[in-house]
Amino acid sequence: MSAGQLALIAAAGLVAGAVNTIVGAGSLLTFPLLVWLGVPPLTANVSNTVGLIPAAVTGAWGYRREMAGHRAVVARMALLSAAGAVAGALLLLVAPGAFGTIVPLLLVVASVLAAAQPRVAEAIRRREALAALARGQTLTEPPPPGLADAVTRPVGAGLAAGILLTGVYGGYFGAAQGVLLLAMLGIAWSSDLQRANAAKVVLAGVANLVGGIVFVVSGEVDWRIAATLAAGSAVGGVVGAGLGRRIPAGALRAVIVVVGLAAALALWLT
Repeated sequence: MSAGQLALIAAAGLVAGAVNTIVGAGSLLTFPLLVWLGVPPLTANVSNTVGLIPAAVTGAWGYRREMAGHRAVVARMALLSAAGAVAGALLLLVAPGAFGTIVPLLLVVASVLAAAQPRVAEAIRRREALAALARGQTLTEPPPPGLADAVTRPVGAGLAAGILLTGVYGGYFGAAQGVLLLAMLGIAWSSDLQRANAAKVVLAGVANLVGGIVFVVSGEVDWRIAATLAAGSAVGGVVGAGLGRRIPAGALRAVIVVVGLAAALALWLT
């Protein structure tokens, strides 16, 4: 691989790292680029996963302020993401084409959920309030556990299952995994989109890290490609955290929807 091609990969890694931190679809840039450069698809996939791990680390560090007070909960969610990623990475090694049909549909669903997130989250909070009233609580009493935080709720069984399954997808391929995670977290965990985005960076990064470990053991990683991507993506993670924090919630939600639908279309056409 020439120096020019490696420079192109590094630049793509920077952009992908920023995109992953802001919304979570950076692999849609780097994976096709690697295949276009002649890298076998399986090697491109696993090398891409390993190379984008630094973006998750620097992105999570950039969002550390938004996770203040919620790190323990995010850590528990990360364990679910890690467990799913192990299964997904092993699935990739034995069945490389397993997710080809369903992923675009998942991205369309995630885009719709992201667009509807404010109304759905409000409906959930209203339902919790009505349930509290049905239990005999009044507005002057302490809020029920589900409303203790104005925007953040405990992790329920549905969200836990969703994180686990998204971890499977993240370990398997992961392109636009962040779109799926952000839609779920924004509806079922925190209506503060920046807080949900901070958690998304951690969960997707853990899936990448765990999947990357499995791939390293498998011996399929092209270390020159992975290291080049890593150098670019580490910078991109810092850039993405800075940009993502400055984007208003409505604009960020619009970006999520557009990226999710574009990702679904790109995957359908490939």
